[in-house]
Amino acid sequence: MSFIPSRYSAVFTKYMQGFVPKFFRTLREGYSFKDFKRDCVAGLTVAIIALPLSMALAIASGTTPDRGLFTAIVAGFLISFLGGSRFQIGGPTGAFVVVIYNIIAQYGYDGLAVATMMAGAMLMLAGFFKLGSLIKYIPYPVVTGFTAGIAVIIFSSQIKDLFGLQMESVPAEFIDKWIAFFKAAPTVGLAATGVAFACLAIIVFLRKFRPSYPGFLISVVVGSVCVALLDLPIDTIGSKFGGIPSGLPTPALPAFSLDTAMRLFPSAFTIAFLAGIESLLSAVVADGMSGDRHLSNCELVAEGAGNIASVIFGGVPATGAIARTAANIRAGAYSSVAGMMHAVFLLLFMIFFAPLAAYVPLASLAAVLVMVAWNMSGFERIRLLMSAQAGDRLTMIVTFLLTVFVDLNTAIEVGVVMACLIFMHRMSMSFAVENNVMLSDENKDERLDSPDFVGALPDGVATFKISGPLFFGAASRLTDFFDNQPNPPKVVILRMGSVPMMDATAVTILTDFIQRCRARGAKLIVANAKKQPKNVLKWQIVKLRLNTSVAWAASFRRALELAETFVEPTEDKAA
Repeated sequence: MSFIPSRYSAVFTKYMQGFVPKFFRTLREGYSFKDFKRDCVAGLTVAIIALPLSMALAIASGTTPDRGLFTAIVAGFLISFLGGSRFQIGGPTGAFVVVIYNIIAQYGYDGLAVATMMAGAMLMLAGFFKLGSLIKYIPYPVVTGFTAGIAVIIFSSQIKDLFGLQMESVPAEFIDKWIAFFKAAPTVGLAATGVAFACLAIIVFLRKFRPSYPGFLISVVVGSVCVALLDLPIDTIGSKFGGIPSGLPTPALPAFSLDTAMRLFPSAFTIAFLAGIESLLSAVVADGMSGDRHLSNCELVAEGAGNIASVIFGGVPATGAIARTAANIRAGAYSSVAGMMHAVFLLLFMIFFAPLAAYVPLASLAAVLVMVAWNMSGFERIRLLMSAQAGDRLTMIVTFLLTVFVDLNTAIEVGVVMACLIFMHRMSMSFAVENNVMLSDENKDERLDSPDFVGALPDGVATFKISGPLFFGAASRLTDFFDNQPNPPKVVILRMGSVPMMDATAVTILTDFIQRCRARGAKLIVANAKKQPKNVLKWQIVKLRLNTSVAWAASFRRALELAETFVEPTEDKAA
Protein backbone atom coordinates (compact mmCIF):
# COMPACT_ATOMS: atom_id res chain seq x y z
CA MET A 1 0.00 0.00 0.00
CA SER A 2 2.97 2.29 -0.58
CA PHE A 3 1.03 4.13 -3.30
CA ILE A 4 -1.51 5.27 -0.67
CA PRO A 5 -0.48 8.31 1.42
CA SER A 6 0.22 7.33 5.01
CA ARG A 7 -2.52 9.56 6.38
CA TYR A 8 -5.07 7.62 4.32
CA SER A 9 -3.69 4.11 4.73
CA ALA A 10 -5.37 3.54 8.11
CA VAL A 11 -8.73 4.69 6.74
CA PHE A 12 -8.32 2.46 3.67
CA THR A 13 -7.35 -0.53 5.81
CA LYS A 14 -10.38 -0.02 8.05
CA TYR A 15 -12.60 0.32 5.00
CA MET A 16 -11.35 -2.94 3.46
CA GLN A 17 -11.85 -4.86 6.70
CA GLY A 18 -15.56 -4.88 5.98
CA PHE A 19 -14.94 -6.87 2.79
CA VAL A 20 -12.91 -9.76 4.21
CA PRO A 21 -15.09 -12.85 3.50
CA LYS A 22 -16.29 -15.02 6.36
CA PHE A 23 -14.37 -17.95 4.84
CA PHE A 24 -11.01 -16.29 5.58
CA ARG A 25 -12.17 -15.09 8.98
CA THR A 26 -13.03 -18.69 9.84
CA LEU A 27 -9.57 -19.88 8.80
CA ARG A 28 -7.99 -17.25 11.04
CA GLU A 29 -10.01 -18.51 14.00
CA GLY A 30 -8.84 -22.06 13.38
CA TYR A 31 -10.39 -24.77 11.22
CA SER A 32 -10.03 -28.47 12.06
CA PHE A 33 -10.75 -31.68 10.19
CA LYS A 34 -13.70 -32.22 12.52
CA ASP A 35 -15.15 -28.90 11.37
CA PHE A 36 -14.59 -29.96 7.75
CA LYS A 37 -16.54 -33.18 8.29
CA ARG A 38 -19.45 -31.17 9.74
CA ASP A 39 -19.39 -28.90 6.71
CA CYS A 40 -19.31 -31.87 4.31
CA VAL A 41 -22.37 -33.45 5.92
CA ALA A 42 -24.26 -30.15 5.81
CA GLY A 43 -23.14 -29.48 2.23
CA LEU A 44 -24.32 -32.92 1.08
CA THR A 45 -27.68 -32.39 2.80
CA VAL A 46 -28.22 -29.05 1.08
CA ALA A 47 -27.04 -30.41 -2.28
CA ILE A 48 -29.69 -33.13 -2.11
CA ILE A 49 -32.32 -30.41 -1.54
CA ALA A 50 -30.91 -28.12 -4.23
CA LEU A 51 -30.63 -30.79 -6.94
CA PRO A 52 -34.32 -31.07 -7.92
CA LEU A 53 -35.10 -27.50 -6.87
CA SER A 54 -32.48 -25.93 -9.15
CA MET A 55 -33.74 -27.85 -12.17
CA ALA A 56 -37.37 -27.05 -11.38
CA LEU A 57 -36.73 -23.32 -10.98
CA ALA A 58 -34.81 -23.20 -14.26
CA ILE A 59 -37.65 -24.90 -16.14
CA ALA A 60 -40.20 -22.54 -14.55
CA SER A 61 -38.03 -19.60 -15.68
CA GLY A 62 -38.39 -20.61 -19.31
CA THR A 63 -34.96 -22.16 -19.76
CA THR A 64 -33.39 -25.64 -19.54
CA PRO A 65 -32.85 -27.56 -16.26
CA ASP A 66 -29.07 -27.69 -16.62
CA ARG A 67 -28.83 -23.90 -16.33
CA GLY A 68 -30.31 -24.12 -12.83
CA LEU A 69 -27.58 -26.60 -11.86
CA PHE A 70 -24.86 -24.42 -13.40
CA THR A 71 -26.15 -21.55 -11.27
CA ALA A 72 -26.20 -23.52 -8.04
CA ILE A 73 -22.66 -24.81 -8.68
CA VAL A 74 -20.88 -21.67 -9.86
CA ALA A 75 -22.78 -18.92 -8.07
CA GLY A 76 -23.33 -21.11 -5.01
CA PHE A 77 -19.58 -21.70 -4.64
CA LEU A 78 -18.59 -18.05 -5.09
CA ILE A 79 -21.31 -16.66 -2.81
CA SER A 80 -20.08 -18.92 0.00
CA PHE A 81 -16.38 -18.33 -0.79
CA LEU A 82 -16.59 -14.52 -1.00
CA GLY A 83 -19.69 -13.85 1.11
CA GLY A 84 -20.18 -11.99 4.34
CA SER A 85 -22.45 -14.65 5.83
CA ARG A 86 -21.03 -17.77 7.44
CA PHE A 87 -23.91 -20.01 6.43
CA GLN A 88 -25.37 -18.50 3.25
CA ILE A 89 -26.35 -20.89 0.44
CA GLY A 90 -26.59 -19.27 -2.97
CA GLY A 91 -28.40 -20.43 -6.08
CA PRO A 92 -31.53 -19.89 -8.18
CA THR A 93 -34.65 -18.89 -6.26
CA GLY A 94 -38.32 -18.39 -6.96
CA ALA A 95 -38.03 -14.60 -6.79
CA PHE A 96 -36.31 -14.52 -10.18
CA VAL A 97 -38.72 -16.77 -12.07
CA VAL A 98 -40.95 -14.00 -13.39
CA VAL A 99 -38.10 -11.68 -14.34
CA ILE A 100 -36.06 -14.40 -16.08
CA TYR A 101 -39.07 -15.69 -18.00
CA ASN A 102 -39.94 -12.24 -19.35
CA ILE A 103 -36.36 -11.39 -20.34
CA ILE A 104 -35.82 -14.69 -22.16
CA ALA A 105 -39.16 -14.30 -23.95
CA GLN A 106 -38.11 -10.87 -25.29
CA TYR A 107 -34.33 -11.03 -25.66
CA GLY A 108 -33.33 -14.70 -25.45
CA TYR A 109 -30.69 -16.11 -23.13
CA ASP A 110 -28.03 -13.63 -24.31
CA GLY A 111 -30.28 -10.80 -23.15
CA LEU A 112 -30.68 -12.48 -19.77
CA ALA A 113 -26.91 -12.91 -19.50
CA VAL A 114 -26.31 -9.21 -20.24
CA ALA A 115 -28.97 -8.13 -17.71
CA THR A 116 -27.54 -10.46 -15.06
CA MET A 117 -23.99 -9.20 -15.58
CA MET A 118 -25.25 -5.62 -15.27
CA ALA A 119 -27.11 -6.60 -12.09
CA GLY A 120 -23.95 -8.22 -10.74
CA ALA A 121 -22.00 -5.00 -11.35
CA MET A 122 -24.76 -3.01 -9.59
CA LEU A 123 -24.58 -5.33 -6.56
CA MET A 124 -20.81 -5.03 -6.35
CA LEU A 125 -20.96 -1.24 -6.58
CA ALA A 126 -23.68 -1.17 -3.93
CA GLY A 127 -21.45 -3.22 -1.67
CA PHE A 128 -18.33 -1.10 -2.26
CA PHE A 129 -20.33 2.07 -1.58
CA LYS A 130 -21.67 0.43 1.59
CA LEU A 131 -25.32 0.54 0.63
CA GLY A 132 -26.04 -2.84 2.18
CA SER A 133 -27.56 -1.30 5.29
CA LEU A 134 -30.08 0.62 3.17
CA ILE A 135 -31.80 -2.59 2.05
CA LYS A 136 -33.45 -2.84 5.46
CA TYR A 137 -35.43 0.31 4.71
CA ILE A 138 -37.44 -1.37 1.95
CA PRO A 139 -41.01 -1.30 3.28
CA TYR A 140 -42.23 -4.61 4.62
CA PRO A 141 -45.65 -4.39 2.90
CA VAL A 142 -43.90 -4.00 -0.46
CA VAL A 143 -41.71 -7.07 0.11
CA THR A 144 -44.70 -9.10 1.28
CA GLY A 145 -46.86 -7.98 -1.63
CA PHE A 146 -44.49 -8.77 -4.46
CA THR A 147 -43.35 -12.02 -2.81
CA ALA A 148 -46.94 -13.22 -2.61
CA GLY A 149 -47.49 -12.07 -6.19
CA ILE A 150 -44.47 -14.05 -7.40
CA ALA A 151 -45.82 -17.10 -5.56
CA VAL A 152 -49.12 -16.84 -7.44
CA ILE A 153 -47.29 -16.49 -10.76
CA ILE A 154 -45.07 -19.52 -10.04
CA PHE A 155 -48.12 -21.60 -9.13
CA SER A 156 -49.87 -20.52 -12.32
CA SER A 157 -46.85 -21.41 -14.44
CA GLN A 158 -47.00 -25.03 -13.21
CA ILE A 159 -50.65 -25.78 -14.01
CA LYS A 160 -49.81 -27.21 -17.44
CA ASP A 161 -47.30 -29.78 -16.13
CA LEU A 162 -49.23 -30.36 -12.90
CA PHE A 163 -52.27 -31.60 -14.81
CA GLY A 164 -50.53 -32.76 -18.00
CA LEU A 165 -52.48 -30.33 -20.20
CA GLN A 166 -51.96 -30.65 -23.95
CA MET A 167 -50.99 -27.10 -24.96
CA GLU A 168 -48.68 -25.94 -27.72
CA SER A 169 -47.77 -22.80 -25.79
CA VAL A 170 -48.72 -21.00 -22.58
CA PRO A 171 -49.57 -17.26 -22.79
CA ALA A 172 -47.37 -14.94 -20.78
CA GLU A 173 -50.15 -12.70 -19.40
CA PHE A 174 -51.83 -13.93 -16.21
CA ILE A 175 -55.46 -13.67 -17.32
CA ASP A 176 -54.75 -15.04 -20.82
CA LYS A 177 -52.84 -17.90 -19.21
CA TRP A 178 -55.80 -18.99 -17.09
CA ILE A 179 -58.22 -18.63 -20.00
CA ALA A 180 -55.96 -20.98 -21.98
CA PHE A 181 -55.85 -23.42 -19.05
CA PHE A 182 -59.65 -23.61 -18.89
CA LYS A 183 -59.87 -24.11 -22.64
CA ALA A 184 -57.38 -26.99 -22.39
CA ALA A 185 -59.17 -28.58 -19.41
CA PRO A 186 -60.57 -31.48 -21.51
CA THR A 187 -56.99 -32.59 -22.23
CA VAL A 188 -56.08 -33.26 -18.59
CA GLY A 189 -53.62 -36.16 -18.32
CA LEU A 190 -54.64 -38.54 -15.55
CA ALA A 191 -51.17 -40.07 -15.31
CA ALA A 192 -49.44 -36.70 -14.94
CA THR A 193 -52.04 -35.50 -12.45
CA GLY A 194 -51.70 -38.68 -10.39
CA VAL A 195 -47.90 -38.48 -10.28
CA ALA A 196 -47.94 -34.76 -9.43
CA PHE A 197 -50.37 -35.08 -6.55
CA ALA A 198 -48.63 -38.22 -5.27
CA CYS A 199 -45.39 -36.22 -5.14
CA LEU A 200 -47.20 -33.38 -3.37
CA ALA A 201 -48.54 -35.83 -0.80
CA ILE A 202 -45.05 -37.24 -0.18
CA ILE A 203 -43.59 -33.74 0.33
CA VAL A 204 -46.35 -32.67 2.73
CA PHE A 205 -46.19 -35.96 4.67
CA LEU A 206 -42.42 -35.87 5.09
CA ARG A 207 -42.45 -32.20 6.01
CA LYS A 208 -44.95 -32.89 8.80
CA PHE A 209 -43.73 -36.24 10.15
CA ARG A 210 -40.09 -36.52 8.94
CA PRO A 211 -38.88 -32.95 8.48
CA SER A 212 -35.23 -34.03 8.40
CA TYR A 213 -35.82 -36.11 5.25
CA PRO A 214 -35.17 -34.51 1.81
CA GLY A 215 -38.81 -34.41 0.75
CA PHE A 216 -38.18 -32.75 -2.64
CA LEU A 217 -35.61 -35.33 -3.73
CA ILE A 218 -37.57 -38.32 -2.42
CA SER A 219 -40.74 -37.21 -4.23
CA VAL A 220 -38.85 -36.70 -7.49
CA VAL A 221 -37.12 -40.11 -7.19
CA VAL A 222 -40.45 -41.86 -6.47
CA GLY A 223 -42.09 -40.08 -9.40
CA SER A 224 -39.22 -40.98 -11.73
CA VAL A 225 -39.31 -44.66 -10.71
CA CYS A 226 -43.07 -44.85 -11.24
CA VAL A 227 -42.85 -43.29 -14.68
CA ALA A 228 -39.98 -45.57 -15.72
CA LEU A 229 -41.44 -48.82 -14.38
CA LEU A 230 -45.01 -48.24 -15.50
CA ASP A 231 -44.04 -46.56 -18.76
CA LEU A 232 -46.46 -43.71 -18.11
CA PRO A 233 -47.14 -41.19 -20.92
CA ILE A 234 -45.67 -38.21 -19.09
CA ASP A 235 -43.21 -35.56 -20.26
CA THR A 236 -39.78 -35.96 -18.70
CA ILE A 237 -36.57 -33.95 -18.75
CA GLY A 238 -35.28 -36.41 -21.34
CA SER A 239 -38.28 -36.13 -23.67
CA LYS A 240 -38.58 -32.36 -23.29
CA PHE A 241 -34.96 -31.20 -23.03
CA GLY A 242 -32.88 -34.21 -24.03
CA GLY A 243 -31.39 -34.64 -20.53
CA ILE A 244 -28.59 -32.65 -18.89
CA PRO A 245 -24.83 -32.55 -19.56
CA SER A 246 -22.35 -34.33 -17.29
CA GLY A 247 -20.29 -31.25 -16.43
CA LEU A 248 -19.98 -27.49 -16.67
CA PRO A 249 -19.89 -25.79 -20.07
CA THR A 250 -16.97 -23.81 -21.42
CA PRO A 251 -17.13 -20.25 -20.02
CA ALA A 252 -18.15 -17.63 -22.56
CA LEU A 253 -19.20 -13.98 -22.55
CA PRO A 254 -22.63 -13.09 -23.98
CA ALA A 255 -23.11 -10.97 -27.07
CA PHE A 256 -23.24 -7.35 -25.94
CA SER A 257 -24.68 -4.23 -27.51
CA LEU A 258 -25.20 -0.83 -25.94
CA ASP A 259 -28.74 -0.58 -27.28
CA THR A 260 -29.74 -3.90 -25.73
CA ALA A 261 -28.04 -2.99 -22.46
CA MET A 262 -30.00 0.26 -22.24
CA ARG A 263 -33.29 -1.54 -22.85
CA LEU A 264 -32.38 -4.19 -20.28
CA PHE A 265 -31.37 -1.68 -17.59
CA PRO A 266 -34.76 -1.76 -15.75
CA SER A 267 -34.71 -5.56 -15.72
CA ALA A 268 -31.09 -5.55 -14.52
CA PHE A 269 -32.04 -3.20 -11.70
CA THR A 270 -34.91 -5.51 -10.72
CA ILE A 271 -32.57 -8.51 -10.63
CA ALA A 272 -30.09 -6.57 -8.47
CA PHE A 273 -32.87 -5.35 -6.20
CA LEU A 274 -34.32 -8.83 -5.70
CA ALA A 275 -30.90 -10.40 -5.23
CA GLY A 276 -29.92 -7.80 -2.64
CA ILE A 277 -33.21 -8.06 -0.74
CA GLU A 278 -33.38 -11.85 -0.62
CA SER A 279 -29.69 -12.41 0.12
CA LEU A 280 -29.66 -9.99 3.05
CA LEU A 281 -32.97 -11.31 4.37
CA SER A 282 -31.50 -14.80 4.19
CA ALA A 283 -28.37 -13.59 6.01
CA VAL A 284 -30.53 -12.05 8.75
CA VAL A 285 -32.40 -15.34 9.15
CA ALA A 286 -29.07 -17.16 9.37
CA ASP A 287 -27.87 -14.73 12.04
CA GLY A 288 -30.99 -15.36 14.09
CA MET A 289 -30.58 -19.15 13.87
CA SER A 290 -26.83 -19.27 14.50
CA GLY A 291 -26.04 -16.23 16.66
CA ASP A 292 -23.50 -15.06 14.07
CA ARG A 293 -23.45 -11.58 12.48
CA HIS A 294 -23.16 -11.15 8.72
CA LEU A 295 -21.32 -8.42 6.79
CA SER A 296 -23.98 -6.93 4.53
CA ASN A 297 -21.69 -5.05 2.12
CA CYS A 298 -19.33 -7.98 1.73
CA GLU A 299 -22.37 -10.15 1.01
CA LEU A 300 -23.53 -7.80 -1.77
CA VAL A 301 -20.09 -7.93 -3.40
CA ALA A 302 -20.20 -11.74 -3.30
CA GLU A 303 -23.71 -11.79 -4.77
CA GLY A 304 -22.53 -9.57 -7.61
CA ALA A 305 -19.49 -11.71 -8.36
CA GLY A 306 -21.60 -14.87 -8.18
CA ASN A 307 -24.14 -13.55 -10.67
CA ILE A 308 -21.50 -12.45 -13.16
CA ALA A 309 -19.74 -15.81 -12.99
CA SER A 310 -23.07 -17.69 -13.19
CA VAL A 311 -23.99 -16.39 -16.65
CA ILE A 312 -20.41 -16.77 -17.92
CA PHE A 313 -20.90 -20.50 -17.25
CA GLY A 314 -24.39 -20.56 -18.74
CA GLY A 315 -26.39 -20.04 -15.55
CA VAL A 316 -29.17 -17.70 -14.46
CA PRO A 317 -29.44 -15.04 -11.71
CA ALA A 318 -28.69 -16.22 -8.18
CA THR A 319 -29.11 -15.01 -4.64
CA GLY A 320 -29.08 -16.31 -1.08
CA ALA A 321 -31.80 -18.93 -0.61
CA ILE A 322 -33.52 -18.67 2.77
CA ALA A 323 -34.82 -22.26 2.91
CA ARG A 324 -31.53 -23.83 1.82
CA THR A 325 -29.57 -21.58 4.19
CA ALA A 326 -31.80 -22.63 7.09
CA ALA A 327 -31.39 -26.30 6.10
CA ASN A 328 -27.63 -25.78 6.05
CA ILE A 329 -27.63 -24.53 9.64
CA ARG A 330 -29.98 -27.27 10.84
CA ALA A 331 -27.68 -29.86 9.22
CA GLY A 332 -24.83 -28.75 11.50
CA ALA A 333 -22.76 -26.49 9.23
CA TYR A 334 -19.73 -24.91 10.88
CA SER A 335 -18.61 -22.41 8.25
CA SER A 336 -19.00 -21.18 4.68
CA VAL A 337 -17.12 -24.30 3.57
CA ALA A 338 -20.51 -26.08 3.78
CA GLY A 339 -21.88 -23.84 1.02
CA MET A 340 -18.80 -24.48 -1.09
CA MET A 341 -19.14 -28.23 -0.57
CA HIS A 342 -22.80 -28.06 -1.55
CA ALA A 343 -21.65 -26.75 -4.94
CA VAL A 344 -18.97 -29.46 -5.20
CA PHE A 345 -21.49 -32.23 -4.47
CA LEU A 346 -23.87 -30.85 -7.11
CA LEU A 347 -21.05 -30.96 -9.63
CA LEU A 348 -20.32 -34.57 -8.69
CA PHE A 349 -24.01 -35.42 -9.11
CA MET A 350 -23.88 -33.97 -12.61
CA ILE A 351 -20.73 -35.86 -13.52
CA PHE A 352 -21.87 -39.28 -12.30
CA PHE A 353 -25.68 -39.23 -12.42
CA ALA A 354 -26.56 -36.91 -15.32
CA PRO A 355 -28.09 -39.72 -17.45
CA LEU A 356 -30.60 -40.48 -14.68
CA ALA A 357 -32.00 -36.95 -14.85
CA ALA A 358 -33.62 -37.81 -18.18
CA TYR A 359 -36.18 -39.92 -16.31
CA VAL A 360 -37.36 -37.10 -14.03
CA PRO A 361 -41.02 -36.29 -14.88
CA LEU A 362 -41.99 -32.65 -15.28
CA ALA A 363 -45.08 -33.38 -13.16
CA SER A 364 -42.81 -34.16 -10.18
CA LEU A 365 -40.89 -30.92 -10.65
CA ALA A 366 -44.21 -29.08 -10.91
CA ALA A 367 -45.17 -30.50 -7.51
CA VAL A 368 -41.87 -29.24 -6.10
CA LEU A 369 -42.53 -25.75 -7.45
CA VAL A 370 -46.08 -25.72 -6.10
CA MET A 371 -44.58 -26.23 -2.64
CA VAL A 372 -42.03 -23.51 -3.34
CA ALA A 373 -44.89 -21.17 -4.26
CA TRP A 374 -46.73 -22.10 -1.07
CA ASN A 375 -43.63 -21.35 1.01
CA MET A 376 -43.14 -18.01 -0.75
CA SER A 377 -46.74 -16.91 -0.33
CA GLY A 378 -46.24 -16.04 3.32
CA PHE A 379 -49.84 -16.42 4.46
CA GLU A 380 -48.88 -15.71 8.05
CA ARG A 381 -47.19 -12.41 7.08
CA ILE A 382 -50.22 -11.47 4.98
CA ARG A 383 -52.56 -12.24 7.88
CA LEU A 384 -50.56 -10.00 10.20
CA LEU A 385 -50.45 -7.16 7.69
CA MET A 386 -54.19 -7.36 7.08
CA SER A 387 -54.65 -6.41 10.72
CA ALA A 388 -52.22 -3.46 10.38
CA GLN A 389 -53.09 0.13 9.46
CA ALA A 390 -55.05 0.81 6.29
CA GLY A 391 -52.06 2.36 4.50
CA ASP A 392 -49.93 -0.76 4.98
CA ARG A 393 -52.77 -3.02 3.81
CA LEU A 394 -53.33 -0.89 0.73
CA THR A 395 -49.61 -0.87 -0.14
CA MET A 396 -49.38 -4.64 0.13
CA ILE A 397 -52.54 -5.26 -1.91
CA VAL A 398 -51.58 -2.82 -4.68
CA THR A 399 -48.05 -4.28 -4.90
CA PHE A 400 -49.51 -7.80 -5.05
CA LEU A 401 -52.01 -6.94 -7.80
CA LEU A 402 -49.44 -5.09 -9.90
CA THR A 403 -47.01 -8.01 -9.58
CA VAL A 404 -49.61 -10.48 -10.81
CA PHE A 405 -51.39 -8.43 -13.47
CA VAL A 406 -48.77 -5.93 -14.70
CA ASP A 407 -45.09 -6.60 -14.02
CA LEU A 408 -42.61 -6.72 -11.17
CA ASN A 409 -40.83 -3.47 -12.06
CA THR A 410 -44.04 -1.47 -11.90
CA ALA A 411 -45.08 -3.24 -8.70
CA ILE A 412 -41.86 -2.37 -6.89
CA GLU A 413 -41.81 1.23 -8.11
CA VAL A 414 -45.44 1.94 -7.25
CA GLY A 415 -45.23 0.05 -3.96
CA VAL A 416 -42.17 1.97 -2.74
CA VAL A 417 -43.67 5.33 -3.78
CA MET A 418 -46.96 4.48 -2.04
CA ALA A 419 -45.14 3.46 1.12
CA CYS A 420 -43.13 6.71 1.09
CA LEU A 421 -46.24 8.84 0.60
CA ILE A 422 -48.07 7.04 3.40
CA PHE A 423 -45.05 7.48 5.67
CA MET A 424 -44.90 11.20 4.92
CA HIS A 425 -48.61 11.53 5.62
CA ARG A 426 -48.15 9.83 8.98
CA MET A 427 -45.21 12.05 9.82
CA SER A 428 -47.20 15.14 8.93
CA MET A 429 -49.98 13.95 11.22
CA SER A 430 -47.47 13.60 14.05
CA PHE A 431 -46.61 17.27 13.60
CA ALA A 432 -48.61 19.52 15.91
CA VAL A 433 -49.10 23.28 16.27
CA GLU A 434 -50.44 24.48 19.60
CA ASN A 435 -51.49 28.07 20.18
CA ASN A 436 -50.62 29.96 23.39
CA VAL A 437 -49.08 26.96 25.17
CA MET A 438 -47.41 28.40 28.28
CA LEU A 439 -45.66 25.41 29.84
CA SER A 440 -42.02 26.44 30.11
CA ASP A 441 -39.12 24.12 29.56
CA GLU A 442 -37.78 24.98 33.00
CA ASN A 443 -41.06 24.40 34.84
CA LYS A 444 -42.58 21.25 33.39
CA ASP A 445 -44.53 20.63 36.63
CA GLU A 446 -46.69 23.75 36.14
CA ARG A 447 -50.21 23.04 34.88
CA LEU A 448 -51.16 24.25 31.43
CA ASP A 449 -54.51 25.45 32.71
CA SER A 450 -53.04 27.45 35.62
CA PRO A 451 -54.80 30.89 35.64
CA ASP A 452 -51.83 32.72 37.10
CA PHE A 453 -49.43 31.24 34.55
CA VAL A 454 -51.64 31.90 31.54
CA GLY A 455 -52.31 35.39 32.74
CA ALA A 456 -48.56 36.10 32.70
CA LEU A 457 -48.61 36.22 28.92
CA PRO A 458 -48.19 39.86 27.89
CA ASP A 459 -50.83 41.48 25.73
CA GLY A 460 -50.05 41.37 22.06
CA VAL A 461 -47.92 38.21 22.41
CA ALA A 462 -48.87 34.92 20.79
CA THR A 463 -47.05 31.65 21.29
CA PHE A 464 -46.89 28.66 19.01
CA LYS A 465 -45.45 25.33 20.05
CA ILE A 466 -44.64 22.99 17.18
CA SER A 467 -43.79 19.34 17.69
CA GLY A 468 -42.43 16.70 15.36
CA PRO A 469 -40.34 16.83 12.19
CA LEU A 470 -41.05 20.08 10.33
CA PHE A 471 -40.85 18.87 6.72
CA PHE A 472 -42.76 19.76 3.57
CA GLY A 473 -45.75 17.59 4.41
CA ALA A 474 -46.41 19.48 7.66
CA ALA A 475 -44.89 22.95 7.46
CA SER A 476 -47.84 24.59 5.69
CA ARG A 477 -50.01 23.88 8.72
CA LEU A 478 -48.07 26.55 10.64
CA THR A 479 -48.92 29.23 8.07
CA ASP A 480 -52.55 28.16 7.97
CA PHE A 481 -52.73 28.35 11.76
CA PHE A 482 -51.29 31.89 11.82
CA ASP A 483 -53.63 33.14 9.10
CA ASN A 484 -56.66 32.07 11.17
CA GLN A 485 -55.83 34.43 14.06
CA PRO A 486 -58.47 37.24 14.29
CA ASN A 487 -56.17 39.79 15.98
CA PRO A 488 -52.62 39.79 14.65
CA PRO A 489 -50.17 39.79 17.58
CA LYS A 490 -47.27 42.22 17.98
CA VAL A 491 -44.87 39.44 19.00
CA VAL A 492 -44.92 35.79 17.99
CA ILE A 493 -42.95 33.26 20.04
CA LEU A 494 -42.22 30.12 18.03
CA ARG A 495 -41.26 27.27 20.36
CA MET A 496 -39.17 24.75 18.39
CA GLY A 497 -37.66 22.61 21.13
CA SER A 498 -39.60 19.55 19.89
CA VAL A 499 -38.60 19.92 16.22
CA PRO A 500 -35.68 17.57 15.49
CA MET A 501 -35.15 18.51 11.83
CA MET A 502 -36.34 20.56 8.87
CA ASP A 503 -36.00 20.01 5.15
CA ALA A 504 -35.55 22.67 2.47
CA THR A 505 -39.27 23.04 1.82
CA ALA A 506 -39.98 23.51 5.52
CA VAL A 507 -37.31 26.21 5.71
CA THR A 508 -38.89 27.98 2.74
CA ILE A 509 -42.36 27.86 4.31
CA LEU A 510 -41.01 29.01 7.67
CA THR A 511 -39.23 31.87 5.91
CA ASP A 512 -42.55 32.82 4.35
CA PHE A 513 -44.03 32.76 7.84
CA ILE A 514 -41.33 35.21 8.98
CA GLN A 515 -42.13 37.52 6.06
CA ARG A 516 -45.86 37.35 6.95
CA CYS A 517 -45.02 38.36 10.50
CA ARG A 518 -42.94 41.31 9.29
CA ALA A 519 -45.66 42.42 6.89
CA ARG A 520 -48.12 42.53 9.81
CA GLY A 521 -45.69 44.40 12.02
CA ALA A 522 -45.04 41.42 14.29
CA LYS A 523 -41.68 40.45 15.74
CA LEU A 524 -40.77 36.74 15.68
CA ILE A 525 -38.86 35.09 18.52
CA VAL A 526 -37.57 31.55 17.94
CA ALA A 527 -37.18 29.72 21.25
CA ASN A 528 -35.08 26.68 22.10
CA ALA A 529 -34.37 25.63 18.49
CA LYS A 530 -32.21 22.55 18.04
CA LYS A 531 -28.96 22.63 16.09
CA GLN A 532 -30.09 21.45 12.65
CA PRO A 533 -33.27 23.54 12.37
CA LYS A 534 -31.47 26.58 13.84
CA ASN A 535 -28.50 26.41 11.46
CA VAL A 536 -30.53 25.96 8.26
CA LEU A 537 -33.03 28.64 9.30
CA LYS A 538 -30.31 31.16 10.22
CA TRP A 539 -28.60 30.62 6.87
CA GLN A 540 -31.86 31.32 5.03
CA ILE A 541 -32.65 34.38 7.16
CA VAL A 542 -29.22 35.90 6.50
CA LYS A 543 -29.54 35.15 2.79
CA LEU A 544 -32.92 36.95 2.58
CA ARG A 545 -31.86 39.79 4.92
CA LEU A 546 -34.51 39.08 7.52
CA ASN A 547 -32.14 39.38 10.48
CA THR A 548 -33.96 42.33 12.01
CA SER A 549 -37.29 40.49 11.98
CA VAL A 550 -36.16 37.49 14.05
CA ALA A 551 -34.80 37.19 17.58
CA TRP A 552 -33.41 34.01 19.18
CA ALA A 553 -33.91 32.75 22.70
CA ALA A 554 -32.33 29.78 24.43
CA SER A 555 -35.52 29.03 26.40
CA PHE A 556 -39.19 29.88 26.51
CA ARG A 557 -38.73 31.94 29.69
CA ARG A 558 -36.06 34.04 27.97
CA ALA A 559 -38.38 34.45 24.98
CA LEU A 560 -41.09 35.88 27.28
CA GLU A 561 -38.63 38.40 28.68
CA LEU A 562 -37.67 39.49 25.17
CA ALA A 563 -41.33 39.73 24.18
CA GLU A 564 -42.01 42.13 27.06
CA THR A 565 -39.24 44.46 25.88
CA PHE A 566 -40.74 44.47 22.39
CA VAL A 567 -44.33 45.29 23.42
CA GLU A 568 -43.72 47.66 26.38
CA PRO A 569 -42.57 50.69 24.34
CA THR A 570 -45.66 50.45 22.16
CA GLU A 571 -47.93 50.17 25.20
CA ASP A 572 -46.26 53.17 26.95
CA LYS A 573 -46.63 55.25 23.83
CA ALA A 574 -50.31 54.40 23.62
CA ALA A 575 -50.84 55.40 27.27
